[in-house]
Amino acid sequence: MEMDTTDLIARARAGDHDAFRDLVQGHSQELQVHCYRILGSLQDAEDALQETLVSAWRNLGEFGQRSSLRTWLYKIATNRCLDMLRANSRRPRIAPPLPEATLPEPTGAGDPAWLEPYPDVLLDHLVDQRPGPEARYESTEAISLAFITALQLLPPRQRAALVLRDVLGYHAAEVAQMLDATQESVHSALKRARATVDNHLADDGSTGSGRPARQPDTAAEHRLVARFTDALERADLDALIDLLVTDVRLSMPPVMLEYRGLDSAQRLFSAVVFRPGRTYRVVPTRANGQPAFGVYLADPHAGVYRAYTLLVITTAGDTITAITGFSNTNVMTRFGLPRTLPETE
Repeated sequence: MEMDTTDLIARARAGDHDAFRDLVQGHSQELQVHCYRILGSLQDAEDALQETLVSAWRNLGEFGQRSSLRTWLYKIATNRCLDMLRANSRRPRIAPPLPEATLPEPTGAGDPAWLEPYPDVLLDHLVDQRPGPEARYESTEAISLAFITALQLLPPRQRAALVLRDVLGYHAAEVAQMLDATQESVHSALKRARATVDNHLADDGSTGSGRPARQPDTAAEHRLVARFTDALERADLDALIDLLVTDVRLSMPPVMLEYRGLDSAQRLFSAVVFRPGRTYRVVPTRANGQPAFGVYLADPHAGVYRAYTLLVITTAGDTITAITGFSNTNVMTRFGLPRTLPETE
């Protein structure tokens, strides 16, 4: 039998840790996704969630139930994220070493160095979650890699205001209260934030019918995943290029470089991925509501394939509009992917 919330709050205030856990466990995963949207990093989101729960435990006596427990928790989480973004020790981070290959000339600056993918397995229970009536973005779109990247372009308070209002659907008055701001300042922040995000998504090819949607297991996606996997494992550059749209965008956080167009893509894959003597195995997965791939590079001296990169692709029908490669292989463990694969099946 589900325990009454009022009773759980009373018990938690009296020091009952089990009651507090029961009180917040239904909100923990959505709060982590909220922190991820603002911070752009799964690791940072996990840290922010833990700090949020510690703060909520310590300050439960101040919760006057004038708002819902969920809203109160979102206020704490939002402000924890803003505190993290203000911390001098957090960003910018030390520039990472470039890949061992000589990279071709980029066409622009890439994604933020701290950007990380979010495993779909952690989103499963959020599929049916409906945002409030004020939301401008669908839940599936608001977790896409393009949207998360666009959010990182915003100043922290604009970022928080847009997520609270346009993703979660809180009223402007509620957002103002959560940010300790005036409604006028919230409206002003939203106007600027919406323009920046919409411009980025338009430039990224992620608006209108091309918006990423979390529709796994469609026939077109299955075919595309199979063709992409096959092209990588056979080191077939032409077959891979055939899957890409003309203005495809390639990026590889934490290296902040961007490559646009088929010519740039061909030069990058030739210089880095399909160098002579390299062979790969590919394990499909999903990230940010999009197809993703754990890529493993053969180690001829050890007889195994070692984790090399995690690729996330943005699709439009049977084509690929963007590929984001995460060279920090630590992210692969978050997807349940092993460090190595055997040489033979």
